[in-house]
Amino acid sequence: MSYECLLYETKDRVATLTLNRPDRLNALGGTLREDLTAGLTRAIDDPDVRVIVITGAGKGFCAGGDVKAMQDANQAGRGRPLMERVAPSRDRTVLLMRDSPKPLIAAVNGAAAGAGMNLALACDIRLASSAARFSQAFVRRGLHPDWGGTYFLPRVVGMAKACEMIFTGQILDAEEARHLGIVSAVHPPERLLPATYELATKIALGPPIAIRLARRALYRNADADLQSSLEFETFAQNICADTEDAREGIRAFVEKREPTFSGR
Repeated sequence: MSYECLLYETKDRVATLTLNRPDRLNALGGTLREDLTAGLTRAIDDPDVRVIVITGAGKGFCAGGDVKAMQDANQAGRGRPLMERVAPSRDRTVLLMRDSPKPLIAAVNGAAAGAGMNLALACDIRLASSAARFSQAFVRRGLHPDWGGTYFLPRVVGMAKACEMIFTGQILDAEEARHLGIVSAVHPPERLLPATYELATKIALGPPIAIRLARRALYRNADADLQSSLEFETFAQNICADTEDAREGIRAFVEKREPTFSGR
């Protein structure tokens, strides 16, 4: 299966989705949004894929919405209809990412602005190139955040900093983003993808059932009370304890070797 604006590759149980509109800094216009949704669905449904990586082609990660397309639509009197047409598919993509049974890692290789920053925030883990820049650019266009920005950003940086970023559209460099917890690590540009694959393959070698349940618990319990969180942990632990992966993990520990997890 091929895509117009997305490159899709799998290796070592890792699917890499590369946003591929480099001439527009991978702005989410044209067919890119639909291609991204299709690529995510494909990776989620593939039993051989355990981790999903999202990155960008060229110098940018994702410049956000396609501002030129917005301008063309406004001049033709179709601005509001365009927004209304885009919203359902955009929101489905964000929910697809949040509900994914597989971890998502963003390898932010350049500018991540507006919706592009929020696409990265929708991933579980973010690594950045030293060339990366982050901005909630909506306010500079007279627009409101979308792609889940008002949900994800305060959960990562806290409410006060989220307000500052969204109200001003300030631009953060990669080290500032790391300091705020937006990204876990910053790498030289040539090291970003190798470092991302190292992390992705490390996760992919883990027990997929336990990782899937832990991911679910982390997001579920972020808005739950302690009692409910403890009950879910017991539920998940009982499921994991009955798996072949748990038996293999215990055997490997006793035998002083690395476990080989089958996902059963």
